[in-house]
Amino acid sequence: MRWLGAAFLGWGALIGAARAEEEATRIGDAERGAEIFAKCAGCHEIGQGAVHRVGPHLNGIFDRKVAQFHDFRYSESIERARRDGMVWDLEHLDAYLENPKALVSGTRMNFPGLKEQRDRNDVLAFLRQFSASPQDIPEAAPTARKREVELAPEVLAIIGDHEYGAYLSTECTTCHQIGGDYDGIPVITGWPSEDFVVAMHAYKRQIRPHPVMQMMAGRLSDEEIAALAAYFGALE
Repeated sequence: MRWLGAAFLGWGALIGAARAEEEATRIGDAERGAEIFAKCAGCHEIGQGAVHRVGPHLNGIFDRKVAQFHDFRYSESIERARRDGMVWDLEHLDAYLENPKALVSGTRMNFPGLKEQRDRNDVLAFLRQFSASPQDIPEAAPTARKREVELAPEVLAIIGDHEYGAYLSTECTTCHQIGGDYDGIPVITGWPSEDFVVAMHAYKRQIRPHPVMQMMAGRLSDEEIAALAAYFGALE
């Protein structure tokens, strides 16, 4: 009878996967949503092997209670939403994608939102493919996550000097808060070092379009960027 039980489990997995795909199809165009998700991929990973980056990974997001990962540091606003019982159902996900700060004031998510309903539907259809039903079905294959800047391995391997980073940070903290609260300027504390380094080099090469950040990053050496990454990454 052991093989029979395994067969039922296998059929259950297939049926659950089919239901997830069918639900995604009803929401929108998952293939188009994957293209739009490129806007999110700088901070969020999804798929097999996904890990937390600037934002938490998005596997299993549908119908999950807000702020459920114990190994990720959420903003106080998101933690408050969790205490209030908020769930990432279709309605809340749609509202958050439209305007994150309208749904959760004070969230650190620095994203203006997707104003077109079709765009949100398509992204939600894409995300739905990675929320299994039942929940024990493995996630789909990982999505490509292209870096903004391809840096030489030796640049990424630089270990930043934390104390030197604290010294350099005084110019940064004239605008950016280090307490973790969002006040209209992106929060840069708690970033993984590699993400911070890549972002700064993107400004330095004028790939990211912010003239002040381009000027600031343009004055920094590779070692100084690594030092800042070490300092801000260690701040809770």
